[in-house]
Amino acid sequence: MGIGFDYGFASKLFSERFGGILAEGAFMTTTANRALYWTPRILCLAFAVFLSLFALDVFQLKLTVAEKAFALVMHLIPALTVLAVLAIVWRREWIGAILFPLLAVAHFVSMRGRLDWSGYAAIEAPLVLLGVLFWLSWKCRGR
Repeated sequence: MGIGFDYGFASKLFSERFGGILAEGAFMTTTANRALYWTPRILCLAFAVFLSLFALDVFQLKLTVAEKAFALVMHLIPALTVLAVLAIVWRREWIGAILFPLLAVAHFVSMRGRLDWSGYAAIEAPLVLLGVLFWLSWKCRGR
């Protein structure tokens, strides 16, 4: 079928689904290219919004305005980190393929033993998925 073994199952799945093939000098449809370009970026923005929702609990605390502002900034650091990484990887997808899984590992190591499995899954799984999507975007764009 023209699909190289070195790209594996995910590349085959995307190539068959979107109507192109993933190999050197091969093609993909314009729709597939756009979807693979925008999907990781939009999901990253959505994930940052999801992370920022956890900062809203600051407003339930009985603190002064200055203390609430400081606490809000502290609680927004994870979302701001994800947005900073997105700004770095916007045009260099291969960096996203490395940095997002590294963020997942860093979160797992720093929170080891403090969360239930669902807490880890809610944070690490999207980060790993973003890494995979940025890797696929990089591979499909031929860079």
